[in-house]
Amino acid sequence: MSSDQTQNIASSDGKPRRMVFVLLENFTLLSFAGALEPLRIANRMAGKTVYEWTLIGEGGTTVASSSGTEFNVNADLDEVGRDDTVLICGGLDVQRATTKRLLAWLRREARRGIVIAGLCTAAHSMARAGLLDGKRATIHWENQDSFAEEFDDVNLTKSVFVMDGNRYTTAGGTSSIDLMLKLIANDHGEEMANVVADQLIYSSIRTDQDTQRLSVPSRIGVRHPKLSAVIQMMEQNIEEPISPSVLAKDVGMSTRQLERLFRRYLNRSPKRYYMELRLQKARNLLMQTDMSVINVALACGFASPSHFSKCYRSHYDTTPYRERGSQAVRLSI
Repeated sequence: MSSDQTQNIASSDGKPRRMVFVLLENFTLLSFAGALEPLRIANRMAGKTVYEWTLIGEGGTTVASSSGTEFNVNADLDEVGRDDTVLICGGLDVQRATTKRLLAWLRREARRGIVIAGLCTAAHSMARAGLLDGKRATIHWENQDSFAEEFDDVNLTKSVFVMDGNRYTTAGGTSSIDLMLKLIANDHGEEMANVVADQLIYSSIRTDQDTQRLSVPSRIGVRHPKLSAVIQMMEQNIEEPISPSVLAKDVGMSTRQLERLFRRYLNRSPKRYYMELRLQKARNLLMQTDMSVINVALACGFASPSHFSKCYRSHYDTTPYRERGSQAVRLSI
């Protein structure tokens, strides 16, 4: 980078923007690092401090990430500056990490007009505090089913990140990088964001229009338009499953042709594949929510709890009730 470019980037006026990272127990290290490193690099590229940051957490001592690495935090959940940006770092067992004290703190800071962002699963904490009511938001794809069931007032998207007013959310993983590059671009221009991305060897900056999961053809390793269309219809109709004959008709095929297509590319029948999708959602709901087993069954298209239990046991070698019990034991440890 030339000295002229450096001078141009470093010409931003104003005091440094302060970021307050709130580390929740079992937070995801990748999401946290993906948000912090662009700030460090921005300072280096600007030749001055344009961003400052601090780490806080409940208790004010140490917080462990989901990888087991512990971090010393600088303070407890104290009041932050009005111009600060708060970034809640979530991860595994976010329901357990979302304590009453955290919720009270989030609501108090929100009333003061603070910008608050939720990284990875922290959108759950923000939604529990009522910070996302009537707003667009995103969360890691693995948590989408449980989030949608619990928070009806939130407009959940599948985007990599979402910025709605002074509430930001990310989908986890490397999506923190995309959010921070967007903030850097807003604060100091696109050139600064591009230079930071280059330093990160981040060759494709995603926007809030990009979705977090691969397309259906990429995920299943098959580029057959009719098969992809059927799978998309299955994924969008879990609570009220569509029969294979109707699915086949909707894509201009016979039921027999659809059966052959699934056997050829996925080595299973359409009915079996659909069942696996429904059971996967059921497992997510059992593991991530306190919904009753009966309500989980209904949400996944099973009219009978006994039929649901039979199918679940056949696929996962345990019953829904035992799965729920084992999750309760894990959360209590």
